Formats: sequence, structure tokens, C-alpha cells
Amino acid sequence: MEMESWSVDQVCNWLLLKNLGDLVPKFREEEVGGAALLALNDRMVQQLVKKIGHQAVLMDLIKKCKQQTEGPVFTCKEPFSESPGEFSRTHGIQLTVGQANCFSPNESRDDGSIDQRVLKQKKNMRHVLARCKALQWTNSYILPEFPYDVKCILAERKCPDHSVRIRIIEFLQADMTKYLEGSLYPTTQQYNDVVNELLQAYPFLDEDGNGFFLWKRALKDRFKYVRRPIDDDEQVVRNKCKFGHRRGQTRKSSETRCEKVQGVQTKVKNIYNEDLDVEINEHISWFKEEYMKPERNWVEVDNRMTKTLEIRRKMINKERKPFKEILMLFPFLKCPYQLFKEYHLLTHKDIYKKTAEILEAYSEDILTSNVVKNSPVIVALQKNLKQYMEDDIRTYMKITATCLLLPDVFGEDSSLLAAVNEEVKVSTPVLEVKYPFDENVCECSLYVEKEKLAQLDDCTMALAALLASYHVFGIPYPKRLYNTLHFLESLIFEVKCPQFLSAKIK
Repeated sequence: MEMESWSVDQVCNWLLLKNLGDLVPKFREEEVGGAALLALNDRMVQQLVKKIGHQAVLMDLIKKCKQQTEGPVFTCKEPFSESPGEFSRTHGIQLTVGQANCFSPNESRDDGSIDQRVLKQKKNMRHVLARCKALQWTNSYILPEFPYDVKCILAERKCPDHSVRIRIIEFLQADMTKYLEGSLYPTTQQYNDVVNELLQAYPFLDEDGNGFFLWKRALKDRFKYVRRPIDDDEQVVRNKCKFGHRRGQTRKSSETRCEKVQGVQTKVKNIYNEDLDVEINEHISWFKEEYMKPERNWVEVDNRMTKTLEIRRKMINKERKPFKEILMLFPFLKCPYQLFKEYHLLTHKDIYKKTAEILEAYSEDILTSNVVKNSPVIVALQKNLKQYMEDDIRTYMKITATCLLLPDVFGEDSSLLAAVNEEVKVSTPVLEVKYPFDENVCECSLYVEKEKLAQLDDCTMALAALLASYHVFGIPYPKRLYNTLHFLESLIFEVKCPQFLSAKIK
């Protein structure tokens, strides 16, 4: 019995045989039969399956099933030349089934008709060629060719307006997608490479030294929101209708999202202070609406956040508004870039740059200190350093370890700085760090009052966000972490550090 004609029960039994029993309830709920299973693409799988490991296994199984259904399987051992007309050449191709017989000259049968198997095999071959032509990412990223009008604006060396910024981001996103397989998102390093190349080519885009975070956030938002929820995809809707999926789900999910947005906006309106003037209320309303949008006007966000700085400081420092209420009124403070921008407006200091310089300057002293030589962080660092020889990865690991070891150097409670591979248990600003020495899967998050405030790229950015949150939200330093934070603060503001603190590091 062909797989395409399988029922939902048969698909579920197949999943059980492949040790994917955890997926059975979701597949039953979505009524995935054999035809629907073979029609699944990577986006659909990401929606159906939450665990990355299960996604990879399922996609591999589906690919093998498709190959068995369509005929011979081909594998590519070497990259192909991209010039046209090389389809007939077999250099670099290893045929695993059928070998040379698959492309014998006898493509016609005795009665003069075309052998359909040959046509299907050639179709498969074109698919193999396309996959073998996939571009490989390199550290020396080259910017794409921007449209003529965009190049003219950039040639004037003036900061572009919002519409031009969106076009630049669109072209960068489209160019980066060529290097990705399926619908995988770029890595942090790839985002950094692209934004660094952009700012090196056009330095005037680095506004007030904060351009890197502005462009990186816009690019990440583009990847995040351009890939629409699967229920809104037209091809997915057509497949659901074709394979008998219940209708009306897309409309219902859209209506649900609209109701949630309206509910949040209504809740925010009830929080507005009647004593605030009309202009401030208008800004607050705009923040909430803009925060819900997939593509945000970051230039206008910066402008309005600057205009509302005074009233925001009054709410935090004088009126002592609750932390959650401040975030409700000014949701962009959840964004690391805006948190750093707010700190810059208050102190005229680049908190991220300063933090990176501090960690780099004191890394060697901290990692070789006798106080931390038996620390679990040091043990894990030494174990991971033996596995990697690349300078950039080793530097990343050392900076991460330096960040996590700061409280230990001062004999303070490290759990108040970061919860490593464990649940956050304190209400003061704290970092949640998972898999700290694995650059590809490391997750750094900032928590305040036991609620996740922001997702950060690495420990350097996470530590900078932690320091900024204390200052921006007017939170006093905890006693069991005071010396660590005071030491960092003295270096950021370039004031004389107490001798006993300096001696701890040395």
C-alpha cells in the first residue's frame, strides 16, 4: 500500500515505529494522513513539532519516503559547476541506485512513447543539482548589490529615512536567505558579520555609536516576522483544504490574535494617569500599537522614547511606579537596544562597549585568580577549551567564564548575577544562562522580578543589560552582590575604584 494513501491511524503507527510517539497526539489533532505527510515542508514541521531534534528526524524520514516513492536516489559528492548546459555531465555525481542505466539513450519505448520513469529521474536530477548549488557562508561576507535609488541615497552619506531602511533590511534578509537551508534562522555570528560589513561600508549608518544594535535588531525582526505563522500561509491553507483539514482555523486564529491585541490596549488605557497631558498619553498609545507590529519604525521609537524620558524618570524615581506598570506603558524597554539607549540618555555612556572592554581587560586576571581555580566554571571552561582550537570560539568561552566568575572573585553570591542551567529564583535583575560554553545553542536572558525581560545574544550583552536595568529602573544593588556591581560601575564611569576591590582582581 502506497504511503500517499495512508490514513491518519497508519501515519500514527508509522511514527510509533520510528520512535516518534510524542508526535502522535499533534498529528491526530491536525488530521495528518499519508498525502498530508508527504506534503509537509520544513515550515509545517516547525509548526507541528516543537523539539528541534524531532524536527530533524522527521524531515529526514519524510525525505527518504519521498525518494522511495519517486524512484532512484542520488547523492552529490562534489559541488557542480554553475554554468548552464552541464546537466548532461556526470562529473562529481555518484548514482547510488541504477547507476548508468538510469540515463541510457533508450529513452523511448518500442512504440515511440516516452518512458515516464526517465522523465521522473531527470526531474529528480534537477533537484539534486539545485541542492548542490547551495551557497556556503564564509566569514568574509559581501554586501548584496542594492537598487539604484538606494545606492544614490547611500552615496550622499546621509542617514536614510524609515522606508529606505526597510528596503536595505529587505535586501540583506533576502541575500542572507540564500545561504540558509530550508527556513533555518541565521546564527548570531551571521547577524554580526552582516551588520559589521554594512557599517564598515557605510560608517554614517552607525548613529551615535548605537547603529550596530539598531540594524541588528531590525534584521532579526525581519527574519522573525517575514516568516508568517503557518496558519496564515496561503499554500498551507490550500493544502489543508486539499487534504480535508477542517476549515475556518486561519480566520479563527487571526480573530483571536486581534482580540488579544485589543484586550492589551484596553488594559493599557485603564492604566493611563489622568494627570498626564494629552501628548504623553498619545505617545504611550503609539508605543503599544507599534510594539505589536511585525516591522517597527525604530527611528520614530527612538524619537518618542527621548521625548518621554522626563515623564518616565518621574514615574520611576519620584512616583515609584511598579516595574510591571512601567513596562506596560513603555514596552520598548524590553528591547536590549532601547535599554542601552535609555542608559546612554541618562549617563552619556555606551554601556555595551564599556562592558566588553572591561571583560576583555580583566579576563586574564580573573581566570588565573587563585580564588576561582577550583570553580565549576573553570573546570567546564578548561574541558571545552581542549575541544576547540579556533581563536574566536576560545575567546568567546573565556569572556563568558569571566562574566560568570565576577561574583566569586569578590566572595559574593553568584546566583544573584546568573542562574546557570537552572531556574531563576531571585526578584532582583539576574541572568539566566543555558549551555554557556556552546556558542551555537547558548541562551542568555535577563529576568527582573522573576519575569523574562529580554533575550540576549551572549554573556557580554547580557551583563551590559543587567547593569543597565539596575540604573534604568532605579533598582538598588543587593547587598550580596554590591562589591561586584560597584566595581563594574566604577570602571564604566571611569572613577577611582576602591583599593580593596582592585586588589581582589589582582
